[in-house]
Amino acid sequence: MVRPNEEVQALLQEYADLVLITGGDAFKARAYEKAARAIGGYHADVSKLDITGLLEIPSVGRSIADKVTQYLRTGTMPAVEEVRAKIPAGVRQLMAIPTLGPRKALTLYQDLHISSVPELVDAIHEERLRDLKGFGPRTEENILHGIDQLRASGDRVPVNVAMEIAEEIVAELSALSGCERCAYAGSLRRMRETVGDVDILVAAAVSAPFMDTFVRLPGTTEVIAHGTKKTSIRTAKGLQIDLRVVPPDSWGAGLQYFTGSKAHNIRTREMAVRHKLKLSEYGLFHAKSGKKIVSQTEEEVYARLGLPWIPPTLREDRGEIAAALRGELPDLVTEADIRGDLHTHTDLTDGLAPLEEMVAAAARRGLRYYAVTDHAPDLAMQRMTDDKMLAQRERVRALDGKHRKMRLLHGTELNIGPDGTVDWPEEFLRGFDVCVASVHSHFRQGRDALTRRLLTACENPQVNIIGHPTTRIIGKRAALDVDLDAVFAACARTGTALEINAHPDRLDLSDEHILRARRYGVKFAVNTDAHAPLHLDFLRYGVGIAQRGWLTADEVINTWTLPRLRRFLRKENTATGSARRSP
Repeated sequence: MVRPNEEVQALLQEYADLVLITGGDAFKARAYEKAARAIGGYHADVSKLDITGLLEIPSVGRSIADKVTQYLRTGTMPAVEEVRAKIPAGVRQLMAIPTLGPRKALTLYQDLHISSVPELVDAIHEERLRDLKGFGPRTEENILHGIDQLRASGDRVPVNVAMEIAEEIVAELSALSGCERCAYAGSLRRMRETVGDVDILVAAAVSAPFMDTFVRLPGTTEVIAHGTKKTSIRTAKGLQIDLRVVPPDSWGAGLQYFTGSKAHNIRTREMAVRHKLKLSEYGLFHAKSGKKIVSQTEEEVYARLGLPWIPPTLREDRGEIAAALRGELPDLVTEADIRGDLHTHTDLTDGLAPLEEMVAAAARRGLRYYAVTDHAPDLAMQRMTDDKMLAQRERVRALDGKHRKMRLLHGTELNIGPDGTVDWPEEFLRGFDVCVASVHSHFRQGRDALTRRLLTACENPQVNIIGHPTTRIIGKRAALDVDLDAVFAACARTGTALEINAHPDRLDLSDEHILRARRYGVKFAVNTDAHAPLHLDFLRYGVGIAQRGWLTADEVINTWTLPRLRRFLRKENTATGSARRSP
């Protein structure tokens, strides 16, 4: 169930981390890290490539290709096993703590003999880290916060990992004779950013064929339970999958019930009681007689309760029931509404594919417009220069209109410096069609300084979008400590959009932040931040988070026509931000 590319990516990334922790060559570690990213984002299945095919992947040289071939043939990579043997398992566990890093993990092991998370917590409380070089009270605070993040994530997996597994299972079961309907439900259908387990629902008269096929699926490492109504398995990713088979005439009630959330279901069951009814996964029944009223579709169930159908992404008990009763549910933005992508990268900086490949992939998706926004020079590792950027602009202009009439925009992702200034002077920035500005460093500035930094960027007349606004990486890096309400107000006032970064590791802004920001009248951009053609598929996750934030298409600037978008990017008619009804 796990894509071979992702297996190899994880292994090479681990090797890069282990090289660093054992004091190896940083250049070598960087090479393996780049190869890991390149393989993870490569369009072809690496398990079907020979050495020649592997060498065509950017950043993959002969040595790495040989190691990948060996792993795909034998299931092991001796180089990784060798370096793993030098590091205790507990130290590798420490490396998973956000903000700690491989070098500090090794220092803790070598100097204090700490080889587990509980030992580290005890050492912090006993203030034993403070004598170590590079450690102090602020470091201790950051490590404890990272441990909280690690524990909070628990056995949860990113939404894209769960989605890939769920869609494969749904396809397998849907092909079986007797399957009338099949879908995933639960938090995955609600598009939560991480998923603890996956619920699969099948409508069929006989359950046994589905349960038997389910437990034999590739990637199954454990059968937790095998029954007639419910069967549960665990995958190699540690993800629990629950399969339930319901009678075809109970499909709607079952889908509503198992989609949840628990709080939303409590509300709907309370409404049923007020109507002298009883709602369960099998249908909506008269409370006294027990007679089934409706159950075949979700629409029927909601209608009998006096409600319109409520989109799954809203079912979190955050005011959706009240809004439905008032007839004020939003007409949510959909993936089909998105006309363009305004934040993407090529191999000119840290992308994995050349300009032409990224543009062709965007055209295949049917986009109406597409922005190339490589990094600006303040990120020194990207080695950007004025001449390189201007040369790329000429290539973009030459390609414009050659792919199904898709228009190309030339942009850049600027770095918001510690004082809020960005890479290029205003005169140079005027030559871009779109400027995304993002924080990439100095994450630990104080709250006031970070807030001023973002406000300064919003006030810059050439900045159109604040990219991944909180900089969080789910389970790895906490959001910036910043006065977001001040930032939201500034964006509304200056006509600066906030990005909803669709990469599953980011999903930044989060749904809760979107709910707050839209009250100020902020506009948003759902972008993929794609670094490879496959990353353009991440759009669905950004749209899912946008829906969870109650956004309509009109609030998302890359659903607009190109002329309207260009007016916004010129910051014409700067928004003042009218108040919105809170969900």
